[in-house]
Amino acid sequence: MAAKLEGVRILDISRVLSGPYCSMILGDLGAEVVKVEPPEGDETRTWPPFYPNGESGYYLALNRNKKGLVLNLKHPQAKEILFDLAKKSDVMMENFTPGVVKRLGIDYEVMKKINPKIIYCSISGFGQTGPYRLKKAYDPVVQALGGAMSLTGIKGGEPVKIGIPVGDLGGSFMAVASILASLFRRERQGTGEYIDISMLDGQVAMLSIMAAEYFAEGKVPERWGLEHPWRVPSKTFKTQNGYLTSSATSSDLYPKLCKVLGIEELIDDPRFKTNALRVKNREQIYSVIDKVMLTKTSEEWEKLFEEAGLPSGILKNLDQVFTDPQILEREMLQVIDHPTLGKLKMIGIPFKFLNSKPKKMTPPPMLGEHTDEILRAVLGYNEGKIASLRQEKVVA
Repeated sequence: MAAKLEGVRILDISRVLSGPYCSMILGDLGAEVVKVEPPEGDETRTWPPFYPNGESGYYLALNRNKKGLVLNLKHPQAKEILFDLAKKSDVMMENFTPGVVKRLGIDYEVMKKINPKIIYCSISGFGQTGPYRLKKAYDPVVQALGGAMSLTGIKGGEPVKIGIPVGDLGGSFMAVASILASLFRRERQGTGEYIDISMLDGQVAMLSIMAAEYFAEGKVPERWGLEHPWRVPSKTFKTQNGYLTSSATSSDLYPKLCKVLGIEELIDDPRFKTNALRVKNREQIYSVIDKVMLTKTSEEWEKLFEEAGLPSGILKNLDQVFTDPQILEREMLQVIDHPTLGKLKMIGIPFKFLNSKPKKMTPPPMLGEHTDEILRAVLGYNEGKIASLRQEKVVA
C-alpha cells in the first residue's frame, strides 16, 4: 500500500513555478523531494500574495511535500554536497536559463559521471536549442508566442491572457510525464536520461484540436469567447444572476434542451435540424436561447437541466469552488498544520489510487528546515561536520 513513487528521491534545484510545480506533483505521488535553495531562498518567498505574518502564498502553493535544504552553491564545498546528493538521487531537476548550470559545473555531463543512472530534467522557456534558447521566458510570453493567447477572448474582441499560468504549468506536466517515462525505462534498461523540456513546446503541444483546424482547413482559428466553434448550442449563457455552461449538440440532447427552454418549435426548424446547420445559423438560434436563459437564475436552470439529463455547470468563483460539495468530497481542499500559520488551506492531491495510499501532505518547508536532517540521514554527515559547514556558511 506504499505511495507510487516511494523510494524515489528528487534533487530539485529549480525555482519559481515550472520546476517547483513539477517536483510538487512528484512529491504528491510519494517521491522524496529535496528542495535546494540559496541562502536567500527561492525568490518566490518574497512574492505576493502574503498571509498576515508575511508568508508568501505563491511559495506555499508550489512547495508542499518537500524537504528544504539551503546550499550556498558559490562555495566549493556546497558543490561537493550537491554531488554527494546526486549520487543518492534518482532525478535531478533545474529550470535556469540554458547555460547557467554548465557555468556552475553542475550540468548533466558532470552529474552523469557522478551517477550514470541519474535522470536529469531541464525545464526552460524555449529549450536548450533554437534561436530563442536564451530569451527571457515568463508565462504571458509563452502564452503569446505559443498561440494560446490568440485563441482566448470574447468573440470579435481583443486577445486575453488565460487566467491560470498554462505556459508554466504545461511545461510542468510535460516534465512530470517525461520523468515518469524515464524512471520506467531505467527500471527496464538500467540507463539514465537527459530531458530537455521547453515551456513553449508544451504550450504548442496543447493547441491540439485548435491546431487541427489550421492544419485541415488552412485558416487561422478565431476567438470564440463563450461559444464552441464547431458545436451548437454549446456555450456559457448569461442568466439572471450569473452564467451557466451547457452543451446540447447531439440529436438526442438538442430536443431535450428545446423542451426545457420551452422552445419546442425549434426542434424541427429546418435551420437547426442538424449540428452543421446550427453552426451555420448560430446567430439566429443563440438570439432565441440567450433571451430565454435570462429569465431564470443559474441554480434554477441547473436543476432543470440536471433533471432532463443535460450536461451543464454553473460558472463559479473560487470561493464557490472551495465550498462545492463535490470538491470537498474528493478532498481537493485540505487543511494542514503549518509551523507559523497554524491551519493552512491547500489544494488537494488530484490522484486517487485504489491499491496505494496517498502520501500524507506536509507543509512547504521553511527556509533550510531540513538541512541537518538531510545531511545526517541521507549523506551520513556527523554533527561535527555539519557544524563546520554551518560555520563556513556552506549550508544554512
